[in-house]
Amino acid sequence: MLRFVLLGSSSSGNGLLVFNENTRLLIDNGFSYKRLTMALGQVGMTPEMLDAVLVTHEHTDHVRGLGVLARRVNIPVFMTPACADALPASIGTVPTITHFESGDAFSFDGLHVTSFAVSHDAADPVNFVVQSNGASLGLATDFGHCSQLIRARLTGANALVIESNYCPDMLRKGPYPPKIQQRIRSRTGHLSNLDVQTLLQQLRHDALRLVVLAHISRDNNHPELACSLARAALDGCPVQIVSAPSDTVSPVFEVHP
Repeated sequence: MLRFVLLGSSSSGNGLLVFNENTRLLIDNGFSYKRLTMALGQVGMTPEMLDAVLVTHEHTDHVRGLGVLARRVNIPVFMTPACADALPASIGTVPTITHFESGDAFSFDGLHVTSFAVSHDAADPVNFVVQSNGASLGLATDFGHCSQLIRARLTGANALVIESNYCPDMLRKGPYPPKIQQRIRSRTGHLSNLDVQTLLQQLRHDALRLVVLAHISRDNNHPELACSLARAALDGCPVQIVSAPSDTVSPVFEVHP
């Protein structure tokens, strides 16, 4: 059975644990070692139980605790070469990096992972699709433009974790200066609620069972608003739509084919 849990989903730290009976993969680690240990403890795990870390991109809220984790438990860390070159100096040495190219696929004892390129203001950013026993989980966060490649990779997934970062009206009227607003709205920024609504309309199918909306801005969005637009896109589909908590651990979700 394929399961996952979001350990945090905000600018203060991002990380997602995906696992089956044999393997536990951490996707990104934007947490201190103490916070990661506490979050994993809520699902009955410890850092020593992790089999690998996969990194989407080098922004601090996704890699803040990467170095400490890798040095303490000697865990293999997978990232693109450009991402490795762009890691912040503050995270220190990461002793066990395994490079891959965007588009590469790899397997971890029953978990099959396929990477794909996304458009974000980072060095060679990627997202992943994870499959196990016929179930498929598509991860789609931190990008500003939904390409044909992204839609192709996410098509047919049984569960999706998609960022629904901002409401365009709230962003325009909110506290962010114009330069930051422009960065968020750009093709290398983030997805709006309306972008997600369009994407979900394109991805809807009868075997889609779960959509988790992530990376919801505190200043420029409301979880209820994001969920209502997603529900409208998937009206008539037998799908559960939930918003990920920002700074606490989500429930453990199960993905079924």
